[in-house]
Amino acid sequence: MPDTYRYAYYAADKKLNSLSVYNAGYERCHPGYQWGPGVRDHYLIHHIICGRGCYRMEGREYHLEAGDTFLLFPQVESSYRADEEDPWEYAWVGFAGNDAYAMIANTDFSMERPVLCQSDISDGLVERLQAIYGANGNAFQDAVSMTGALYTLMGFLMKHSRGGKKPADLQAAYVERAKQYIAEQYSYPITVEDVACYIGVSRSYLFRLFQGAMHQSPKEYLLEYRIRQACQLLNRADLPVGSIAHSVGFEDNLYFSKVFKKYKCCTPSEYRGLQEKNGGVGYAKEKTAASVPVL
Repeated sequence: MPDTYRYAYYAADKKLNSLSVYNAGYERCHPGYQWGPGVRDHYLIHHIICGRGCYRMEGREYHLEAGDTFLLFPQVESSYRADEEDPWEYAWVGFAGNDAYAMIANTDFSMERPVLCQSDISDGLVERLQAIYGANGNAFQDAVSMTGALYTLMGFLMKHSRGGKKPADLQAAYVERAKQYIAEQYSYPITVEDVACYIGVSRSYLFRLFQGAMHQSPKEYLLEYRIRQACQLLNRADLPVGSIAHSVGFEDNLYFSKVFKKYKCCTPSEYRGLQEKNGGVGYAKEKTAASVPVL
């Protein structure tokens, strides 16, 4: 076998919304080969067959070897590097879809622990990763076969999970991840569909999660969050109302003013005047989120 090799499959398009394989393959890396730092738009599992290397995510560093498995999360900066003396050989699969987050959440992978050190299941992981790659092709039936093999892999990881996560914990994790995404991206014109896609669930399921945990819809939560941020910016006299609207994710100034008035019972300009009159202490009466029509 050559010192280095790479066999890879990359899907031309994603045919299944529930779960799609984006890529799969095997690689024996050059000494010191590195990917990143960078971000992916999908989940990516690597299982180390032999050799060693280092994986970094969110300031944490993991030194890994044969039998270990590591996961890259979508939109989370990470990097990995093969050892100079004993570079690793691994099999991988990249995937995304509405079911992806729920399945990952039912394994031992988490943002706090993105690696698995379970050499006793290594043979089973390699076998299932081989099955995914072996089913590759660009026809629809190939996509179904690859996704079926991926479900088998994820079921294997769940079966050997040691964490014992409960459904309620998973639902809370969905909501917290959605809230985190909104907090980070509210200044862009994101929609509820964007939030649902990011955390890997359907819009209807996200709606049920927010109603259960927050007693409001995700769209109402997003609007409310944007209005709170707008109120803070209105304390700055140097920012025009139009600029504030765009800064909190509204592309239409009139719609921003209409939504703001529903929440605060006054226009943005009137709210600013009240703040200035009262030394920055707001007293405009607020309405509850439930009273705001979702347009």
